[in-house]
Amino acid sequence: MVKSNSQVCVAPRVTAEPISIGARQAWSLMQAETSAKLIDTRSTMEFVMIGHPQGAVHIPWQDDPDWACNPRFTEDIKSLIADDEDKTDGEHSPPILLICRCGERSLEAGKRLMADGLENVYNVEFGFEGPLDDKRRRSSVSGWRFDGLPWQQF
Repeated sequence: MVKSNSQVCVAPRVTAEPISIGARQAWSLMQAETSAKLIDTRSTMEFVMIGHPQGAVHIPWQDDPDWACNPRFTEDIKSLIADDEDKTDGEHSPPILLICRCGERSLEAGKRLMADGLENVYNVEFGFEGPLDDKRRRSSVSGWRFDGLPWQQF
C-alpha cells in the first residue's frame, strides 16, 4: 500500500538543475574520480530490501514511517564531503551523484543541494530500477541494475 504524504519534499525553485547522467556514465565517473560520492536517496527499506549500487552511501531524501523530508539532508551530504576533504584537491567539490528508484526523488534532492550552495551535483537518470515497462515491472528497461552495474543487497 502506498502512503499518502501531506508533506511532499519539494526543492525550492532554482534555475540550475543537477547534471543528468546515465548509470554507466555515473559508474565511469566514480572509477575515474575517486573523490566522487554516490548517494542513494531512497528510503531505508528500499536501500536494504531492494538493493543498492555497490559503494553507495545511504542518505535518504524521505524515509519511513511518515515519508517526511529529511531536514538534515544537505548537512549530511556536507558532512560526508568534509570527512574526505583531505582527499580532494581543495579547488572544487567532489562529484555528488544522487540516485533513487527511477531518478525523480534524486532530482528533487539535487535541486535542494544546489539551492543550498553545493556544486558538481549529478542526478543518475532512471535511477536504480528504472521506469515501469508495459507489464508494470522495473529493472527491465533501464537503470543501474538493468545496465548490469555492481550492486548488493542485505
